Amino acid sequence: MFKSKSYEFKLWGRYALFTDPVTKIGGEKCSYHIPTYEALKGVAKSIYWKPTFTWIIDEVRVMNAIRTQTKGTKPLVYSGGNTLAIYTFLAQTEYQVKAHFEWNLQRPELTADRNTKKHEAMAERALKRGGRQDIFLGTRDCQGYVEPCNFGEGDSPYQAIEELGFGLMFHGFDYPDETGEKQLYARFWYPVMRHGVIQFDRPETCENRKFVRDMEPKIFELEANVTELTEQEIKA
Repeated sequence: MFKSKSYEFKLWGRYALFTDPVTKIGGEKCSYHIPTYEALKGVAKSIYWKPTFTWIIDEVRVMNAIRTQTKGTKPLVYSGGNTLAIYTFLAQTEYQVKAHFEWNLQRPELTADRNTKKHEAMAERALKRGGRQDIFLGTRDCQGYVEPCNFGEGDSPYQAIEELGFGLMFHGFDYPDETGEKQLYARFWYPVMRHGVIQFDRPETCENRKFVRDMEPKIFELEANVTELTEQEIKA
């Protein structure tokens, strides 16, 4: 199986809100103490992404002490206007993330776009520029920033702690685009931080899965809604 080179980047922001998707419906929200796999995958996709490949998050290192801050917010409601709610955010967050990408084998129609050197170079270029899209730490309310780093460099406030568990947590979603199944599932796992580092289980190894709903995969076609990566695009 193809595996790209590793990308290591620093991710930080004033606030973060990593929640269980069940709590996204509305009302009060309280952040997990650590980032979810799905949130970090979203950050990687904001740096650079095409349907030709899938980002895999390998590890995250917690660089600031975990602390929370409760704030009153005015989220939008579906019927229009705003409502009042109390959110508990993570404050002054900073992480080191290690990730790589793999070809999405559920997209054989995009085989011609599987150009290793070009995609790796484009991802590296996008990371140096701070991403191709806005970076968010769990929600659009929490602006984030990224830049290249050396994973493991610097001190973590948890590097002396041998092991710290966080109980059952949301891991991510299994989308039809990546699984080949016409169903959406939510994954859950039991993360453990060792010396400040959390090594993520791969999506296919998560045993706790919950059916959400039937879902059709998105349709992508070269030269229709996806263009093959060209030399001009990589130099842009």
